[in-house]
Amino acid sequence: MAETREKGLKQQGLGPLTATFLVAGNMVGSGLFLLPASLASVGSSSLIGWAIAGAGAMALAGVFAILGAMRPDPNGLVRYPADGLHPAAGFVAWAAYWASCWVGNVAIALAAVGYLAVFLPGLIGAWPTALGAIGLIWLMTLANLSGPRAVGWFAGSTLLIGLVPILAAIVFGFLAFDAEVFAASWNVSGQPLAQAIPASLVTIFWAYLGLESATVAAKAVDNPRRNLPIAALGGVALASVIYAAATAAVMGVIPASELATSTAPFADVVQRLVGPIAGAVVAACALAKTLGTLAGWLLVAAEAGASGGASGYLPRAIAGERGARLPVRGVIVTAVLMSLTALATVSPTLTRQFNALINAAVLANLGMYLLCALALIRFSGGMESAARRWLARLVAALAGIFCLWATWAFLVA
Repeated sequence: MAETREKGLKQQGLGPLTATFLVAGNMVGSGLFLLPASLASVGSSSLIGWAIAGAGAMALAGVFAILGAMRPDPNGLVRYPADGLHPAAGFVAWAAYWASCWVGNVAIALAAVGYLAVFLPGLIGAWPTALGAIGLIWLMTLANLSGPRAVGWFAGSTLLIGLVPILAAIVFGFLAFDAEVFAASWNVSGQPLAQAIPASLVTIFWAYLGLESATVAAKAVDNPRRNLPIAALGGVALASVIYAAATAAVMGVIPASELATSTAPFADVVQRLVGPIAGAVVAACALAKTLGTLAGWLLVAAEAGASGGASGYLPRAIAGERGARLPVRGVIVTAVLMSLTALATVSPTLTRQFNALINAAVLANLGMYLLCALALIRFSGGMESAARRWLARLVAALAGIFCLWATWAFLVA
């Protein structure tokens, strides 16, 4: 009977297809909503960057798939570097993740402001944009203080809504795709592609944050040794196709010069092709998704801070108690940090401020991912199979090289 029950429990876990959608779903969403405008300075040749970033993301997904199968741990992003390298590496990984959470959250708030500006154009401008982002940050802070259940419901209910702008832009964009517009926007940077494309990888990789989701859910996946790699690689591949299709569709309709000034590129595409009402609907869907994402990630950032307090990385008086039903102090401290970040990064345009924030968040994550890749090389020594051992080391090496190269290319650009 025990065996029957155990088998039944395993059947309730995530299969390869479900886990693949989990990984893709955690990446595809609000992270893409402003990227077409961010990449307008590169042009439609940014599709090459999407291909390269996708390959790097596949290598990193492989790292986390192997780590998840070897050592399933929901706190693995910190524990892997700490156990595989040194406790100090665990601190660095935690600090990078925590900082990327509240810095990246400000970028999400800016994306929300961009789509809210479709209805309130007065929000466009250096200080109106920053103050609008701060207002949304504290609105979602109040939502968090009402309880994690409300936040979970809000974030979950907007999940499918967030796909509407992306799918609408892909469908209508390709129906009206203009090859001349796409070709004219191929390389608007004035730099050789060998310089422009690598420099854009950090910006592009913003859309891939969350690729480690399969590892976090490793204990819920059936036969993780087989299914985790399928889910991780399949999820990244699916997301890459969607990203490339959305970018191509938008840049085949709106010239790069116009796209660079857009605060709501997906709404602008649909409005141009279908009409203002459809554009407003898409903007509303994007706004709902970004607010849901902001509410959820604000809680995640607070929990990360509380985790740091429990580990001795932060004063508990600031971070709050880990394991509390709601880390109230952590939520408030996170909102304060986000507000200060929004003020410190005020820029002439929304896109410029958004790019500065996502680049900082991605650089922090790439550092954390590099430490996890190095940890895998260390852990691989315990694998019984020589073939698996060398495969793990190869995947880790490729992932680590990508992290270093993308970071270097951005810093020297």
